[in-house]
Amino acid sequence: MNLGLFEYGLVLMSFIITYFATKILISLLINSKRVVLDYHKEGKKFVAHPGGPALIIGLISSLVLAFVITNDIRILAILGVVIISSAIGLVDDFRSLGGRKKPLILVLASVPIILLGTYEPSLDFLFFGSVQLSIIYPLLVLISIPVTANTINTIDVLNGVSTGFVIITSIPLLITLLLIGDSNMVLVTLILISVCLAFFVFHRYPSKIFPGDSGTLAIGAMYGAIAIVGGIELIGVFAILPAILNSFFYLTSMKDFVEHKNIKVRPTRVLSDGTIEAESNENAPITLVRLIVAGNPSKELPIVNTIFVLSLVSAVLATVMGVLTWMI
Repeated sequence: MNLGLFEYGLVLMSFIITYFATKILISLLINSKRVVLDYHKEGKKFVAHPGGPALIIGLISSLVLAFVITNDIRILAILGVVIISSAIGLVDDFRSLGGRKKPLILVLASVPIILLGTYEPSLDFLFFGSVQLSIIYPLLVLISIPVTANTINTIDVLNGVSTGFVIITSIPLLITLLLIGDSNMVLVTLILISVCLAFFVFHRYPSKIFPGDSGTLAIGAMYGAIAIVGGIELIGVFAILPAILNSFFYLTSMKDFVEHKNIKVRPTRVLSDGTIEAESNENAPITLVRLIVAGNPSKELPIVNTIFVLSLVSAVLATVMGVLTWMI
């Protein structure tokens, strides 16, 4: 399996487009006073928001060209997923949809995969082989895109986490697809990594821009779409396990779909020197960050690095799973 110079050029182009789109967007957002408070910093620091349009421009332009050169209908399905999830995210950025409505509306982003039939109704289990799920699989597709999109959205509470997390956890997908020999899905995965990497330059600690729901939903939905149409669903799930656990802790402790901005008691609090500590109030939601700083207050950057280490561990294990599945 080989990608040509044109394909590698497309990946490079996706980085360049996203990089400059983000740079321009930061200036536009600041000049128009579209900024939000960076809660986990001492004092009052404001950051440009939402940066999602830059990610969306990079993803959509690259996916359109990828479809043109490959004529692979699976890429068209992924493009549809990104467009719909991006639109939902943009609406949520400028006019909040609410914690309950958003997951339901995101089901629409799954529709292109089902309508175009770009999935195999089976799951490949390590040591157990392939299991056919002809009836239930379409329902799993409808659920999966909202889950991956919201999972990435929920973990995006600190500088650089969402884009950095997707970069790391996309590597197992990339390696597995390389082993399978699926060049078109390799290309799409490289585009996702490249776009996130370009945005991460500005999103990393200390952030100059936040992606907003439009950004996190787009990259989260695309991640899920790649795993589904590439037939590597379980590897995709295993790779993002830290984010899935974060969402699970959050939902079970809140017992409802509540937006972060609508939480009455935050899971952590920031001390005057910028140290982040766990909130002792029992009504505060349980999150990955709260668990990390429980009994061990820390500054933001070490917490971000801890999340990246956790994602790296899950990514390595997911890669091992992918290699073993391919070998067996």
